Amino acid sequence: MASRITIYEIARAAGVGIGTVSRVLNNHPSVTPETRQKVRDVMRRMRYQPHTYAQRLARHHSETICAVIPFFTNYFFAEILRGVQEGIGRLGYDLVLFGVNDVSQAESSIARALQRGRVDGMLFFSMRLPEKVVPRLREARLPIVLVDSYHPDFDSVSVANANGAYDATEHLLSLGHCRIGMITASQLSISAGERLDGYKRALEKNGIRYSKELVKAGANTKEHGFNREAGCEAMSDFVRMGSEMPSAFFVSSDIQAIGALAALSEHSLRVPDDVSIVGFDDIELAEHLRLTTMRQPMYEMGETAVERLRARMEDPDMDVLHRTFSPQLIVRDTCGPFIVKGR
Repeated sequence: MASRITIYEIARAAGVGIGTVSRVLNNHPSVTPETRQKVRDVMRRMRYQPHTYAQRLARHHSETICAVIPFFTNYFFAEILRGVQEGIGRLGYDLVLFGVNDVSQAESSIARALQRGRVDGMLFFSMRLPEKVVPRLREARLPIVLVDSYHPDFDSVSVANANGAYDATEHLLSLGHCRIGMITASQLSISAGERLDGYKRALEKNGIRYSKELVKAGANTKEHGFNREAGCEAMSDFVRMGSEMPSAFFVSSDIQAIGALAALSEHSLRVPDDVSIVGFDDIELAEHLRLTTMRQPMYEMGETAVERLRARMEDPDMDVLHRTFSPQLIVRDTCGPFIVKGR
């Protein structure tokens, strides 16, 4: 059976935005006669049969996608949003950001997005989708894709956080480190919890007992603890352990790792001679600081989320898809072999 031609393909073939195709379907007067004819010619040539939902989109099109996102000044989100903006730009849509700090604000933003005709689709980032809004989302049939999050009923794009943390910890173990600490973040964050799970699993597989005293989060809870200050605070706590301090650390994010590196420098501890570090994300600063880290394809995740949302907007009855990217270990200069020292 041949696949259905979509309005996205029509737009690409005609060299116009998806919003223009929708306006042609709706006989909107803002389209020039020349453009209208070009789009209709492409539809005729490609034997396009409008999907019933596409027709409904054409009648109530806002040409706007909203992103419900916490802490969008964070390096991780800034990189993902570059991919989102690129994808949305190709569709000819506008992007509206709803910045939120907690679940209640997320619920409010979703309620606004559900107002009829306000937006055509939603991207929901890095938070647990509040269960109380799930029935409303199902009823409204608003196309939604979760990014760096998961719910069985909705499309999602994420990274294998636990596997990435496992690989990071395994790398330190392969260098001979047995006492490995972790700088984590708030367990309200899905990714922080999954990375802690991966760290624990790597220790268990290698016969090393998990110890709560070797896992710390800084007191600074801004951005769920994914910030430089929290990393610095947590590493300073570890330094105060003296001879009991771990010889290596897995850090939940690169920005925390940058703070950890600053704390080590303040206490005259050298990296990797005295302490080894592996981060997570591979933000741009990580390369400049020669930080060993787990790279997640943030830009590609953003583009993929928009592509999935586009597909869901055109066919709301397609099967739910969960796309998971695998993070990649990037070895730079912040890891070295374990050396027995007299400290």
